[in-house]
Amino acid sequence: MRVPVTVAVTLVATLPLQRLQDPQGERTIVFIVEQHLNVPHTSFGYPFIRLVMATLDSSPIIIDGKGHLLGRLASIISKQILSGQKIVVVRCEEINISGSFFRNKVLSFESLRYHNFLHKRHIVNPKKSGPFHHRAPSKILFRAIRGMVPHKTARGAAALERLKLFEGVPPPYDRKKRMVVPEALRVLRLKPGRKYCTVKRLSHEVGWGYKDVVDRLEEKRKIKAQAFHERKLAAVKLRQKAIADNASSFEKLTALGY
Repeated sequence: MRVPVTVAVTLVATLPLQRLQDPQGERTIVFIVEQHLNVPHTSFGYPFIRLVMATLDSSPIIIDGKGHLLGRLASIISKQILSGQKIVVVRCEEINISGSFFRNKVLSFESLRYHNFLHKRHIVNPKKSGPFHHRAPSKILFRAIRGMVPHKTARGAAALERLKLFEGVPPPYDRKKRMVVPEALRVLRLKPGRKYCTVKRLSHEVGWGYKDVVDRLEEKRKIKAQAFHERKLAAVKLRQKAIADNASSFEKLTALGY
C-alpha cells in the first residue's frame, strides 16, 4: 500500500533535511527516507520522492559555458539535474567542440556531423514527427543533454525542467556569481595544439540568425561589468586606506574588548 500524497506532505516536514542538502541521487534519498520513516521503499512512489527533492535547497547553480567542451559539460549537467539540482547555463554560444570546424560541420561519414544531421528527416511528415534540426547554441546543448537523460519518463522530464540554457548572459544572471566545471574545461581536458571550434560559429554557419544580436548585447554587458569592477576596486582601496589610517584607534578598541 502506497503512502498518499497528503500524508507525504506531513512526513516530509519530519525528515532530517541536513542529511539531504548535498546533491545526491534519488536512490540515496529513498534510502534515507526509508530509514527515517521506517517504511519500505515500495510504500512511496515517485511523486513522494519529487516532493522530498522539492523541499531541499533549490537555488540553481549558474554555469558560464565559455571554454567548456560540449559533451563533457552535457554529461555532468545531466547527472546533476537527475540528482535534483537546478542548473542554469549562460553563454552557450561560447561552448567548444573538439575537432576542426570543417570536421564538425561538413564531413558526413559520421552521423553526428551537422550537415549529415540536417539531411535526416521523417519521410511521412517531417514537420510533425521530426527530427527537428535546432540551430541555436542553447538548443544544441539541450539536445546533447536530453540524449543523456531518460526524457520520455516522468523522472527524466522532471530533470529537464530543472535546466535553463541561454545565449549571452541575460538578466538577472548578469549580476550573479557564475561557476565553471573544471572536469569539462577545454584548457584542462584537451591536449594543447589540438583543433577545436565554437558552437557559435557552427550555429551561425548552419542558419542561426542571432549571432550579431548576441554579440552586440554581450559587448554592452561587458562594458557595464568593467565599470562595476572598477567601482568595486575603488571602494576596496578606500576601505583599506581607512583601515590603515585608523589602525591606532582599532588597537585601542581591541584592547578595550571591542
